[in-house]
Amino acid sequence: MKQINEILPSAITRLLRPLARILLRHNISFLTFSDLAKQVFIEVAEKEFPPTGRKQSVSRIAMLTGLSRKEVLRVKRVPHPTDGEAVAQLERSTRVINGWTHDRRFLDDSGTPLVLDVDGQSPSFSSLVRLHSGDIPPRAVLDELLRVGLVELTNDGRVRLISMVYVPKAGIGEKLSILGIETADLLNTIDHNIHMEDEDPFFQRKVCYYRFPARHLPELKELAQQKSQALLEELNSWMAEHDDADQSESNEAVRQAGMSLYYFEGPAEDSHARPDK
Repeated sequence: MKQINEILPSAITRLLRPLARILLRHNISFLTFSDLAKQVFIEVAEKEFPPTGRKQSVSRIAMLTGLSRKEVLRVKRVPHPTDGEAVAQLERSTRVINGWTHDRRFLDDSGTPLVLDVDGQSPSFSSLVRLHSGDIPPRAVLDELLRVGLVELTNDGRVRLISMVYVPKAGIGEKLSILGIETADLLNTIDHNIHMEDEDPFFQRKVCYYRFPARHLPELKELAQQKSQALLEELNSWMAEHDDADQSESNEAVRQAGMSLYYFEGPAEDSHARPDK
């Protein structure tokens, strides 16, 4: 049995290869990556590994991270990049679309999302935003949904929902933001499943054939998309029906929760251990 100090470096190397490809493709040098990594190491050491019964110190952070005290102090003074706005935009869009597709006030008799006036009495796009996206200006939300291709304006100036799936179309920036959001969620799930104590594991499964006939890939992609989309829509409907935290008068605890599915393919790999057989 391999020791952890053999397994983990190998796992990190495999994880970093696609990340390095993305970084190099977008002209992010190793020096920039190194500075970002230092910031994250320091942040995690400071917030998640405090000494028992004592205040966190620069010396302890330096010991945990392997950086010098001088370097810790230097890096802590550097502004920290954040993807908070990207997360906020995704959440706003999701909540508005969920309201539009599940709130009976914005559906016709057959359950189809209504075409909405921009302003005016409910049902209107402005009332939809006020009900499901807090105090964000309706025009800002409309501009975001138009930009990513989730809605369109009709000839008479009304708003029609054309997609229930947030897939950025306006440029590569939003897709790169999703890189951080989605990958972090997956790694947090893996971390939970590795280090859980009395908690149940999070669902994490994968099917992979290492030498699968390429001629069947179009059928596989179509099947995976159909089945995955159906599952996600079912889960979304269930979660929307139970998403009443904003209307609850109690101090009920809330957590982020969901499921992410993705298709993958790549070069064939020879393997003596075939977990799929």
